[in-house]
Formats: sequence, C-alpha cells, structure tokens
Amino acid sequence: MAELSIKPLADRVLIEPAPAETTTLSGIIIPDTAQEKPQKGIVVAVGNGTKDFDMTVKVGDQVLYGKYSGTELKFEGNDYLMMRESDLLAII
Repeated sequence: MAELSIKPLADRVLIEPAPAETTTLSGIIIPDTAQEKPQKGIVVAVGNGTKDFDMTVKVGDQVLYGKYSGTELKFEGNDYLMMRESDLLAII
C-alpha cells in the first residue's frame, strides 16, 4: 500500500472500496449499469480517535460498511470513502 498524504481527523477512517463484481458465480457478465456498489473495503488511513473513544480498526483491516455510508472522494485518481468508525459494521 502506498503512503497517502490524507490523515483522517478524530474518529474517521479512509477506506478503499473493493471493486464491484463484474460476473456472477455462474459466469454471467454484469453490465456497468447493473453493478451494485461494494459494501466492503480496506482501511488505508485511520484518525487518532477522540478523548472518549479509542479507534478499533487499523490500517490494512478489511471491513464491511453500510450501502450508503460515508462520503465518496477521489484523490490522485483513486476512489475512497471517508466515514466515521461507528458507520463500520464489521472487521472481516
């Protein structure tokens, strides 16, 4: 993983979403318009937490998050999601 110059503040995490599925298990190709938004990704940066809340996730963790969670952003040609740690559902 390359070093990013983005440092989330407080209890926020920066996630690189997993690529969308392009084929089904049976091999049928899914067109771009029908592909679902991925709901898992890899944590690439973590904030320091707050005085009342320590961070649970760390860089490199694979996590699940809600379908409409976070704020999408593009940085240096890559897509990322910025969200609060409380929006994460699980560490895989």
